[in-house]
Amino acid sequence: MATESGRASAAARIVWDTADKFLRNVVEPQEYGDYILPFTVLRRLECLLEDTKPEVIKYVEAFSNLPPHLIDIAVRDKFKLSFYNVSPLDLATIASVDDNVDKSLLSYVAGFSQNVADIWTAFDFPKLVAKLAAANRLHAVVKHFSTLPLGSTNVEDAVMGDIFEDVMYRAFDKKGKAAGAFYTPRDAIKLMVDVLFSADEDSLAGENTLRSIYDPTAGSGGMLLVAQDALKELNPDIKVTVYGQELMDAAYALGKADLLIQGGRPDAIRQGDTLITDLYDDQTFDYVLSNPPFGGDWEVEEKSVREQAKTPGSRFSHGLPSKSDGQMLFLCHCASKLSPTGGRAAVVSNASPLFNSDAGPNSIRQWLFDQDLIDAIIALPTQMFYGTGIATYVWILDNNKPAERRGKIQLIDASGLWEPMRKPLGDKRREMSAANRAAVVEAYEAFTDSDVSRVLTPQDFMFRDVPVFKQARLAARYSEEAVDALRGRRDFGDALVQILKDLDGTPWNLIPKRLPVAAKAAGLKAPVGLVDAVMQAMAVPDETAPPAVDRKGNPVLADGWKITERVPMSEDLDEHMAREVLPFAPEARWDESKAKHGNEIPFTRIFYVPEEPRPLAEIDADVQRIMGELAEMFQGVSEE
Repeated sequence: MATESGRASAAARIVWDTADKFLRNVVEPQEYGDYILPFTVLRRLECLLEDTKPEVIKYVEAFSNLPPHLIDIAVRDKFKLSFYNVSPLDLATIASVDDNVDKSLLSYVAGFSQNVADIWTAFDFPKLVAKLAAANRLHAVVKHFSTLPLGSTNVEDAVMGDIFEDVMYRAFDKKGKAAGAFYTPRDAIKLMVDVLFSADEDSLAGENTLRSIYDPTAGSGGMLLVAQDALKELNPDIKVTVYGQELMDAAYALGKADLLIQGGRPDAIRQGDTLITDLYDDQTFDYVLSNPPFGGDWEVEEKSVREQAKTPGSRFSHGLPSKSDGQMLFLCHCASKLSPTGGRAAVVSNASPLFNSDAGPNSIRQWLFDQDLIDAIIALPTQMFYGTGIATYVWILDNNKPAERRGKIQLIDASGLWEPMRKPLGDKRREMSAANRAAVVEAYEAFTDSDVSRVLTPQDFMFRDVPVFKQARLAARYSEEAVDALRGRRDFGDALVQILKDLDGTPWNLIPKRLPVAAKAAGLKAPVGLVDAVMQAMAVPDETAPPAVDRKGNPVLADGWKITERVPMSEDLDEHMAREVLPFAPEARWDESKAKHGNEIPFTRIFYVPEEPRPLAEIDADVQRIMGELAEMFQGVSEE
């Protein structure tokens, strides 16, 4: 029995077949999606409206003297439609003759209500129609789409959403773009949603429950729709309102259409650059989901972002990452959109925001720690996204954690929870099954240490890099080189040479006492500058000597021996050094005043499990075997 995803994939393949049949040699392969997507949306909208269309046309004609927005309201109230079309044409009618197909098609599209007009603008639909008409392919394309059964009785909303996602993936795949940058695989979204809602299941019950969901990088609206469906599964009576913002034309048009099809508001997705202008500036939300571009350059938005960052307490005032990677800007934005009465966010990132040591990312992480906003971070399996196989993570933010989770951050390693895909899509070769996702939710709810979970504090991720030195051990030795090193000084003369010879073998630490006494006895002067110079000139490393101190009693550091020890803020410095440093360098010294502070989330290191090395005898046996094989090979060569 075919699954929903299987049916969606099959349907998408049928839709996409248009490309090979009618677009070949007219449109470049990388542009197929620009044509397939708008015609798919048009056919779906047409199928959804066909049952009521005659009545709607008569109804609208009766209100022809009213402004368009009032007509929209009237139609919505009477027919429960958030959009409509008053053209007497449809695709089948247009395809029934091959004359003036372009004019008929544009007239038909112009018949849609004004609240969806920008969909066709975003798709640049008139330009596409003109190109197909000029190539004499428009009639064939219209005829093909007029036969596709995309009505609600044939294709459920959720399946249609999957078809849109599939077609969009094929479109971006043809363009060679990183498809993962434009939309997120459904299994990843479902995991984000499962974890996001698991903490709120009790509060989601009831008949009058209201929730808002927001995605600042909405793409085709997949995250919003999956989250909406998940909430309605938990509570069929819940009222969910979704909000999105998307920059790219095609994704915006598709997302708006998909949300409309599934009963959303016409303005549920707004078009614009989230980093430059937050189109929901005065709103916060119960849930925020986002998959911003991995390593996305924000040079275009730099001027605006830096200007916004000047306002204390604003979304970008907590630090700015490098221009080559804007992920943490979106992380800050999502945190700023959480409802002050309690909001949760799930944000996808690559590994960089976990440990990037630049000043901006450090500052942003510190702000997240200080505000106790990080609830959990989940490592996803690699090869989960269509456009990249790299390691990815989901940040769960929460500005109103339950009491038991406050001051804590949970790390969940789900990198091993996956199933191989029967047919890879781009770089996506793995998927998380329902059982895999359930295991993650179980670990999240258990909130305890296990093989895949660690519960830590922000202080565990905050550190100071402390400089560690070793104290030198020096002996005093006379040499001609030492004398030569001192001859350039005005306070040094030949009369002091014999005194240096007498100091040979004297404990180096005692030179500050014995040199002045010997000089005075000889009627000479030994100012402190000369004492220091003599100590330096006669110093010779000697591991049998006591630890060296200078004239003032300060430890003398060994040349060429300096390390930096990273110490978590959750640990006592002296205890850490006693455990980690002094057993290997008993004379090590450190200077906490010169420590540099920072933070990182070393996810991989925390879950690293050292492997037991193989027995030495086993390694020796392998070496002997290989040596024997090499000897036989050399023997064979020499005999040829």
